[in-house]
Amino acid sequence: MGIIPEFVSIGGNRNPAAADWDQDGGRLLAFGADNCIAVWEPEDEKLGGITAILHGHSDVVNAVKYFPTGSVNATVLLSGAADHSLRLWKGRRFESGFDLVKTVTEHKGPITRIATLSGSDVFATGASDGVVKIWKLVHDADFTTVDVELIQSISLTPRYFPLAIALAKLDETSLVLAVGGTRSTIQIFVSLDTQFQLSATLTGHEGWIRALDFTKESDDENSDLLLVSASQDKYIRLWRVHQGEELPAASSALADPALGVLGKSLSNKAHRFASATSKYSVTFEALLLGHEDWIYTASWRHRARKLQLLSTSEDNSLAIWEADPSSGVWVCSTRLGEISGQKGSTSATGSAGGFWIGLWSPDGDSVVSLGRTGSWRRWTYSPTQDMWTQQVAITGHVREVKGLSWSRDGAYLLTTGSDQTTRLFSEWKREQGSSWHEFSRPQIHGYDLNCIDTVNNVQFVSGADEKLLRVFDEPKGVSEMLNKLCEIEAASADRPDAANIPVLGLSNKAIQAVDESEAPENGDDDGDDREAVDPASIVKRSTLEFDHPPFEDHLARHLLWPETEKLYGHGYEISAMAVSSDGSLVATACRASSIDHAVIRLYDTKEWLEIKPPLKAHSLTVTALQFSPDDEYLLSVGRDRQWVVWKKSEGGVYALKNANPKGHARMILGAAWTALAQPTFLTAGRDKNVKIWQISDDDVQLKGSIAAGAAVTAVACDPEAKGAVRFAYGTEGGELVVGSVAVEALDKAATVAVAKEVSPAKGINQIVWRPGRSGEGKQLAVASEDSSVRIFKVEG
Repeated sequence: MGIIPEFVSIGGNRNPAAADWDQDGGRLLAFGADNCIAVWEPEDEKLGGITAILHGHSDVVNAVKYFPTGSVNATVLLSGAADHSLRLWKGRRFESGFDLVKTVTEHKGPITRIATLSGSDVFATGASDGVVKIWKLVHDADFTTVDVELIQSISLTPRYFPLAIALAKLDETSLVLAVGGTRSTIQIFVSLDTQFQLSATLTGHEGWIRALDFTKESDDENSDLLLVSASQDKYIRLWRVHQGEELPAASSALADPALGVLGKSLSNKAHRFASATSKYSVTFEALLLGHEDWIYTASWRHRARKLQLLSTSEDNSLAIWEADPSSGVWVCSTRLGEISGQKGSTSATGSAGGFWIGLWSPDGDSVVSLGRTGSWRRWTYSPTQDMWTQQVAITGHVREVKGLSWSRDGAYLLTTGSDQTTRLFSEWKREQGSSWHEFSRPQIHGYDLNCIDTVNNVQFVSGADEKLLRVFDEPKGVSEMLNKLCEIEAASADRPDAANIPVLGLSNKAIQAVDESEAPENGDDDGDDREAVDPASIVKRSTLEFDHPPFEDHLARHLLWPETEKLYGHGYEISAMAVSSDGSLVATACRASSIDHAVIRLYDTKEWLEIKPPLKAHSLTVTALQFSPDDEYLLSVGRDRQWVVWKKSEGGVYALKNANPKGHARMILGAAWTALAQPTFLTAGRDKNVKIWQISDDDVQLKGSIAAGAAVTAVACDPEAKGAVRFAYGTEGGELVVGSVAVEALDKAATVAVAKEVSPAKGINQIVWRPGRSGEGKQLAVASEDSSVRIFKVEG
């Protein structure tokens, strides 16, 4: 049996240092995703998305940096995490995989930053222990062997946490190091021999320093160094490092009338220091105004014979700056992102919560940014149109993925989790091939979401920590997009066009799209603003017309699904849910520590009324529910170590048929029905066992047991495998195992474990086989604690 990963989706960590785009070698972008590192090729024309996920760190990855090898054939990646460790990864030639070659744990706190220097073997790391460490990469000419040695530890005084580090070559004998962080000053260190010494302290910022970067002003060997510093005070400052006793010519940028009163108060004090061979000065060069909120990243690039600066900010914008050739004043030449005044709320209607990372592509003609929702945005420069245009990028959950469900026909996958979003993934089919993307974000919520299931192809139910379940219907805009791009049959026409969350509201309300000519103006002719239309409640028809997968801006604002029902009754957070095979019933359970709350409630999907009385048998939380393929039985398992089979009676009411209070030695976490003619089901538990049970007459017999290497947290059976039992289970360590059992020998299972490097890094929460795909290799989707959604193809 072969198991091949088809698609991976995972969101990026919100840390400005947690991503880097390789300027040499593979031109791959690596970013921290939970405690893993995801590798993506943004310029891949096939839009294959994430190509590899590297496991190793035991805590959140904060810093990712490629080491500048200067070679097309060698790739070295450095990563630092909250587990205090620095790890070295070596890229494999001609493939996107990496091998972990070294782990160093010298720091006593989470590593926050890594800085490298092109043309040098020296790099620096900063950590929350208030220490910056200087390292040397020891390697042979073609980087076949790689090691590190510690050169120096610099304890920052007065003590602060380094949030930004930059290295540059000062002259033939010396390097310069700039460090900033949880203070408003920047410290400049200069190396004499191999040891760095504090040489200057730059003042002027009024907030924490978030970004530092050095560059040569021009290609000339003797040109000055420029240092950019960006801060939470919303300003960017430029500093000039000049060689010689004489000070450089005073910058005319300070006289810029746009600075107003600020211009008079800006100090141009020279800070002098010396290397082993020369004397230097650092002077303030320019103040860049334009961002309205904290600035997270700032990085230089010599592009089109001009020096340009890329900055990203909490104000949802990404800016490219350059010096005006005539006046020398730095101006913002391009601004990308959400520039409109309509920011929306921070939940559904759209504020992206700022851009945390901004990176230049190796050729400088693309830029990418990462936002609060874990999604990347990408823009490419078109010389013919002289403008930057947005391109398709990747998205993913940023917290644990708790539940997933295929549509009834298997056309799309719905996922939901602790980042309070529900996402719809499907396959974009086009002439050049097909690729998986997020096409809709039906639910953006204020509570963590725990479970999801589809009622039919255009309706789903989700359960959250808010003690109730919500029902959503697919809007016309999403249906038409999926029909056009994914060849999914469109829903009936009498549906609302879209949905939005009203201001101060919690429920998605249906709205109709308007033509461009019909868009109402704000307020009426009398200037009475009380009648003003909420701009978020209007969607233009053109906004819902797509010829490519939607960008993050649309996902966060225009592709919600209207909510049609709420299901009440439970007293605590919803823990499990299942929809019957014919779509007529929803069974739900909530977290419980007593028999009164550990009940299973049933709702019919026509009137959405509860069918009383609730089903009582469990004494603790019910962890999984599933209806049998013919809806004759309902299976429930729980933390009280028992499984219960409920049988449908004459009037369509379910009643207790069989229960086993000692089904497993520890709590049971997963349950699944097989497709066999004789009712057969699987249970999976924390006792590291998957058990196969068969109902015969009035008795339930244990037919087989499969031992696992760790606590089993999820189990699923292929609903279309009639001749044998094909199943998959996942463990709390992230191991995924696929197996099959012959009908006549249920005690003899053949299993295959998925390779560790393509398995999740943390526990598996749910596994679902894709229905309706018997001819083209079976697929299964996996939801994990490591915030990833993965689709695997099972062959054989």
